[in-house]
Amino acid sequence: MFSGRGGVLTEEVGVLSGDLTVHTTWADDTAQVTVQYSGAIDWFTMSGSPVACRSEEDSRRLHDAVVQAVRAGEAATVPVLPGIATGKPAERTPE
Repeated sequence: MFSGRGGVLTEEVGVLSGDLTVHTTWADDTAQVTVQYSGAIDWFTMSGSPVACRSEEDSRRLHDAVVQAVRAGEAATVPVLPGIATGKPAERTPE
């Protein structure tokens, strides 16, 4: 997909814009959102990721909202959706 003007804000390299691929992974009640230039090898963490996310279904709705945010541009970050994403997941302590 093509990002809107202003692109997507990433943690590693700042703003990416243009033809991008977005990937959302859900595991252990956490959604991780990454982006890359379409066809490239490197993936970058979208700013605001990871977020707490209760279910796989919620992660799909979050992904749809992320796609809309990327299309809107303006240095898009992972949106916080009421009842779905509840902010950054808690740090897990090693056992």
